[in-house]
Amino acid sequence: MNLPELETEALKLPVTERARLAETLLESLGELAEEEHCRLWTEEATRRDAELDADPSRGRPAEDVFRDARARLR
Repeated sequence: MNLPELETEALKLPVTERARLAETLLESLGELAEEEHCRLWTEEATRRDAELDADPSRGRPAEDVFRDARARLR
């Protein structure tokens, strides 16, 4: 299974299982050197930026994102 297929399948999981998967993946990054962390996050940011450039309709206004984040923290 390639990465896009894996991402598609992971996004089908219920939110609690996606959160657990995300936590497990993030914990696995703790074993990486700082340089590797920076490289991986830079690659991810670049990928997300290109994805948004390719389809701007997928974006959300920052005010909506922050409002939703604040609501989840309450």
